[in-house]
Amino acid sequence: MSSILVASARRKYSSSSGRNGSTTQPYALARGRPTHQNHRRSCAYSCSLLSVSGLNSRDAMPHHSIVTVPLAATLAMLYARLVAKLVLPGLIRLLCLAPALLLLLLLPFAIPLYSTRGTAAFFLTWLGEFKLLLLASGHGPLDPHLHPVPFVFTATLPVKLLQQQSPDATEKTKKVALPLPLLLSSSIKVAIMVTLLKLFNGKDQMHPYVAFTLYGIYIYCFLDFLLPCLAALGRALGMGLEPQFDRPYLSASLQDFWGRRWNLMASAVLRPAVYVPVRARLGAPAGVLATFLVSGLMHEVIACYITFRAPTGRLAAFFALHGAAVCAERWWCARRRWTRPPVPRVVATPMVVVLVVGTAVWLFFPPLFGGGMDDLFIAESDALLASLVDAGGRVLRLAGLAR
Repeated sequence: MSSILVASARRKYSSSSGRNGSTTQPYALARGRPTHQNHRRSCAYSCSLLSVSGLNSRDAMPHHSIVTVPLAATLAMLYARLVAKLVLPGLIRLLCLAPALLLLLLLPFAIPLYSTRGTAAFFLTWLGEFKLLLLASGHGPLDPHLHPVPFVFTATLPVKLLQQQSPDATEKTKKVALPLPLLLSSSIKVAIMVTLLKLFNGKDQMHPYVAFTLYGIYIYCFLDFLLPCLAALGRALGMGLEPQFDRPYLSASLQDFWGRRWNLMASAVLRPAVYVPVRARLGAPAGVLATFLVSGLMHEVIACYITFRAPTGRLAAFFALHGAAVCAERWWCARRRWTRPPVPRVVATPMVVVLVVGTAVWLFFPPLFGGGMDDLFIAESDALLASLVDAGGRVLRLAGLAR
């Protein structure tokens, strides 16, 4: 039923968006800075989708993907676990896992919202596919001998179980689900996101690179808020999970940023899947370049899921550039026999941040937020924040009534 409402909202938006009967979809807005008219159109389109998705109206029916996508992903991973227990690693296991691999490619298309579809594509199509491919070869973070809950949790989400955990630590994780540092850090991230959403209202007066930088900060805060919450949920279920970010804003080098501080789950998947086999045949520099290239290609795929546009190649160029920079950095340190960065951290860290942010606003963010896509992102974020505030108010009112 709600999918019919989504289609109806799209038709309603299309019939009223263009002049003289023409249609102008937000996915095909003019290049460059969006006009105020396009801004209003795309926001109206987003709000219509949000209202039928249950984010912007108390009476609207929640979109079916809220239930069907997690359920389908869970069933796919349980099937993969069964296959891995019954079939030895190799081509036969890969063929048996093909249905699950195909389903993970299709599931994000069932989600109507821009940001949620991108998150699902990252979780399932990017990391989930690689985890299953590694499982087919008998490698990677998934172990078919895990209990179903930890297996599904680590297969569908960008989290990784601790390699070894003592019984005392396991008992402690069951008792402590939401430690004070997590609550404080999450509160700070939410406050920053709320502030940024208010700043986004004046984005038409900003330089595009400034707006892209703010979007990048918002995405980092969102991920650094979401992933620790998932880790806390895992601890509540008795699982010890490795952190996925380690203060990337303190990186002393590009190797430090990409290998030890930023999105560690992606590094854990790419290392056995790409870097190790390529390095064994062609050497370490080729392994680094291949790893960054594969990461760039997967980001191009995620951008296609989000925007429904053809790849631009800019995301792949961003990662290729950083792969070459990491190779150059490693070569220079090896030549000089430096075991640590020659530049003090107080100087090296700003240099790394400027390089990452500068190349990101030039190559990484335009395919994701350019051409009016940022209007969809802002409208959905506003509606999601409003729904969270409304839900929090309801919880507080119910708590007051209970007393």
